[in-house]
Amino acid sequence: MIKANSESWESSDDFDGLEYIGGVDLSFVKGDDVNACASLIVCSYPELKVVYSDCTMVQLTAPYIPGFLAFREVEFLADCVHRLRKKKPEVSPQVILVDGNGLLHPKKFGLACHLGVVTDIPCIGVAKKLFQVDGLEKNSTHLEKIGQLKNGGDTFPLVGDSGQVLGMTLRSCNKSTNPVYVSIGHRIALETAVRLVHRCCKYRIPEPIRQNVFQDDEDKKFFTQGDMHAGTSVPLLALFKHTFMAVKSSMQMAKTEFKGFDFPLRIS
Repeated sequence: MIKANSESWESSDDFDGLEYIGGVDLSFVKGDDVNACASLIVCSYPELKVVYSDCTMVQLTAPYIPGFLAFREVEFLADCVHRLRKKKPEVSPQVILVDGNGLLHPKKFGLACHLGVVTDIPCIGVAKKLFQVDGLEKNSTHLEKIGQLKNGGDTFPLVGDSGQVLGMTLRSCNKSTNPVYVSIGHRIALETAVRLVHRCCKYRIPEPIRQNVFQDDEDKKFFTQGDMHAGTSVPLLALFKHTFMAVKSSMQMAKTEFKGFDFPLRIS
């Protein structure tokens, strides 16, 4: 795990040279702790437009052990990155925002650290809730500090009892008073990570992660409805959904490549 900037774009005030940012998320079907949707979104920078998406239904067989969540999830998120490198390497992300924690973790090595080391890509942990480790608590003092964050981009450090700065509390935009918790994962400095996360926020959650929510919800709805009404098995449904998305993606690419022609089929 490298806790410093490793790419030239990271040292630029405007992130010159940064073109693609990834966001990953693994979310479960409601009431089910085995079947989940592993997703990767890639956005252009600085436009923050989605240029690639991959959402796959997976089954988690490893047991959940507090503090060792990454061992249960990282394999499936890494698979998303590996598929992208094979299918569309020209939009491979130069940095990945992870819905979870990095250094802000009981072992100082959360999901964002695991994914960064496995893929060798700079990674940043962006959590919606404070991981209460090393003496950190969401108590009245913490809430008072949050209340002092007046504008998007305002921060305060998360210093544990060990004296180590484990991350930053960030008010990500003016529209939301509820902050996010940023921590380094791999190959990026904390100050750089915080600046980048802030620039990726139109709303509270940075776009590369926020866009995963829409894709996940669509896929999980498809999964649960199919399972309930058609009695379709999990592997078959996942295969059908994956095939459908692959065909849709190919048609969209074809439409883009031949946009000078008049296509009678409308792709929404």
